[in-house]
Amino acid sequence: MITLTAAGMVNALGNNLDEIAANLQANTAPGMGLDTDGWLQQGECWVGRVTGELPAIPADMPYYNSRNNRLLLAALAQIRPQVDEAIARYGNERVAVILGTSTSGLDEGDRMVSASHAGTPSAAYRYGQQELGDPSRFLSDYLQLFGPALTISTACSSSARALITGKRLIESGMVDAAIVGGADSLSRMPINGFDSLESLSNVRCHPFSAGRNGITIGEAGALILLTKEPGKVCLLGVGESSDAWHMSAPHPEGVGAVHAIEMALHEAKLTAEEIGYINMHGTATRLNDEIESKVVNQVFGESVPASSTKHLTGHTLGAAGACEAVLCYLLLTRNLLLPAQDFTDAHQDLTLAACGLLTAPEPFTKPIMLSNSFAFGGNNACLIFGVSHD
Repeated sequence: MITLTAAGMVNALGNNLDEIAANLQANTAPGMGLDTDGWLQQGECWVGRVTGELPAIPADMPYYNSRNNRLLLAALAQIRPQVDEAIARYGNERVAVILGTSTSGLDEGDRMVSASHAGTPSAAYRYGQQELGDPSRFLSDYLQLFGPALTISTACSSSARALITGKRLIESGMVDAAIVGGADSLSRMPINGFDSLESLSNVRCHPFSAGRNGITIGEAGALILLTKEPGKVCLLGVGESSDAWHMSAPHPEGVGAVHAIEMALHEAKLTAEEIGYINMHGTATRLNDEIESKVVNQVFGESVPASSTKHLTGHTLGAAGACEAVLCYLLLTRNLLLPAQDFTDAHQDLTLAACGLLTAPEPFTKPIMLSNSFAFGGNNACLIFGVSHD
């Protein structure tokens, strides 16, 4: 059985797991607020910021200096003892690094272009900072690891797929442990890109609300150490599919999403009735929420408690799957109340298929959780977590 041996995270909810757990229960996110840094070229939007001071990149690794990698260091610091123990136990060739990202060091590249146009280019900038492989290359070099190291970039399902890949590498015998997760920092390109798609909200996003009009982009770093060692939480089953219906819109019947959920249930040897909570992808775009509610209704009916947590973290893009995996980890290990869908500032869309949306926090009665990640291009990934009984 693959276990989540340790987890660390920073996002708009907080700068460590204690802060994140407390704020999740209080339904408040200190880092969610109006963009005051000019990320959006025209108009206003909200963003989800990491508010804490991030660790510095070591002076002898300047070519890795990006906010994205500093987010990873902040998450790593929270699990460093367990990571060091795993490296000592298995050896630095038997520990993999599998990460997901959409932006990597894109913001640094953007700033370099602006500075070059202004005649003040930075001598410290290296193109490799914005390559998608940079986060995993950095973390592997930082920890002096020689096992597999790769970055997955399938939009919003990237880091969920990192967990899937880490699980499979361990099960195949190629490695004994995998550091999996993801990071994405705020950047002008995705924010203005989603705005050009008319999918960026000008207020805090409201998943599954009648007036929802798009996403709120957030930044985050999340890392999980996967091993076969006894642990509190297990990765029971995974599912993935690629329906390739449209570059950005989901399949109108959610065929690929249903397939991914059913694959995860089959691998976990579970029925739909045994799931105790669903962390919905829930981006607050018109189409995503409509199709996902239909998918969940088709597989689970309306009996399984469900909610999206993106109103508290923002949509952290390539880091979203890992972020929501860590939230499930927190719910299971700390016996937290299941988070409700927040309709304080918006009305629930009652035209959507009934899908068990929580309108008030409640304790979970079944310690098994499903987390959905449905991305552009029909890249679907589903993860099922459960409490270990070892």
